[in-house]
Amino acid sequence: MRVPTLRTRAMRLAASLLACVTLAAPPAARAQLRPLSDAELGAVHGQGLFTVSNSSLNGFDFTRIGLDADVTLSANLYQMRMGEYTWAARNGGGADLDIGALQFGRSDAGDARRLVHITNPYFEFVYRDTATAGVREVIGMRLGFDGIAGDIGMRIATLSGALRIDGGAAGVVDTLNDPGGGKRWDGNCATCTLSLSQVGAVTAGDANGPSRDFWIAVLKAPVQFPSAPGMPALTTAQAGVWLNWRDKLTALTVNGALPPNLPPGR
Repeated sequence: MRVPTLRTRAMRLAASLLACVTLAAPPAARAQLRPLSDAELGAVHGQGLFTVSNSSLNGFDFTRIGLDADVTLSANLYQMRMGEYTWAARNGGGADLDIGALQFGRSDAGDARRLVHITNPYFEFVYRDTATAGVREVIGMRLGFDGIAGDIGMRIATLSGALRIDGGAAGVVDTLNDPGGGKRWDGNCATCTLSLSQVGAVTAGDANGPSRDFWIAVLKAPVQFPSAPGMPALTTAQAGVWLNWRDKLTALTVNGALPPNLPPGR
């Protein structure tokens, strides 16, 4: 594995997503400062922009830094290729993630569907103790959202990850059907009635709430991340770049069509 390429391209994706989320956040309100009495201060309630939490699972420790905010997002990301190897990978692909397009929102179905709604974007770092006392080893990190709801166009050639897309009568795309466990999968299998290449767009979330398990990890060893409260245990993420997305994900198109996502006003 060309580690610098893996890290650089994965971090570019993380930076792109974080930049999109940050730019989509509403501008900060401004007000003139004035002194407050003790009584007035006691009546004030506030909340920090960032939250930090720690957890442990299966010998790994996790530190999560969350942007405690709700964000609406319209963005188009293209030609993302991460986790490249110097030799040919399974199914003819040479990368853990080979995503030709990832579009947040669509411009052909009214104003309400132009935006994707994201709750609490976060970074989570994972590390563990080593055999040397007092020395800790960083294993990797993941970038994710506590919730994501809306229409997302996608064109994925290969992926490493735990992905499930419900295509209704057309069938289901599920990496658990892959004999290789979802590592560099092209979305085809002997029993699949719906392939990954046929899905041009998905809807995240439903009437019961948003999709709650979207994240992308960059790791040098397999890790099972903690799951959100009320969610089933997560599939172990493998070394390299790993995408997880299984909750409340339904196909919008099953003919490979990618919906347009033009800038607002166009």
